[in-house]
Amino acid sequence: MIKGLIGKKVGMTQVHDEQGRVVPVTVLEVGPCVVTQVKTSEHDGYNAVQVGLVEENTPRKLSKAEVGHLGKSQIAPMRHLREFRLNEASDAKVGDQLSATVFEKTDKLTVTGTSRGKGFQGVIRRHGFGGGRMTHGSNFKRAPGSIGQCATPSRVFPGKKMPGQMGNKRVTVRNLEVVEIIEDKNLILVKGAVPGSKGGIVTIRKS
Repeated sequence: MIKGLIGKKVGMTQVHDEQGRVVPVTVLEVGPCVVTQVKTSEHDGYNAVQVGLVEENTPRKLSKAEVGHLGKSQIAPMRHLREFRLNEASDAKVGDQLSATVFEKTDKLTVTGTSRGKGFQGVIRRHGFGGGRMTHGSNFKRAPGSIGQCATPSRVFPGKKMPGQMGNKRVTVRNLEVVEIIEDKNLILVKGAVPGSKGGIVTIRKS
């Protein structure tokens, strides 16, 4: 059984549960997806299913390797491919269509996406530093402060919290509860926030 799909983040909204309470949800458009490759432990060393996201616009600028890989299975060009590992061999076949029916309302999902990029930021925004006194004549306001010693060890240790690129990283959020599934539109409403901006590609797996 395939445990995941590729989707897009539509945006956030809110719905009411059975008790009338407001629940913040993220709307995810999952699929439609197509099985592009089936891997087995006998042939590849492990069991997995590769899935591709079907898009309305024909993807461009695919590499020759991607075109050849999909052409071997007679699958239309697809830009987004993901692989889902399985504990045992799957009965799925190349060309099978997958939709939101893969998930159920009681499922807990793990969603992986790319967080929104925020550019080069200082230590106050990036790491939550307190900064110095904002008074007249203070030479220490939003600076990081001391980052090491001069004589020993005469270097800055790796991993030191300093200014730099913020966001635009692979982020995974676990145990997101499925609130509602709209099968005819391939939409899933999950409780809470999902990394990335509107229209961003996300990978959805069962936790």
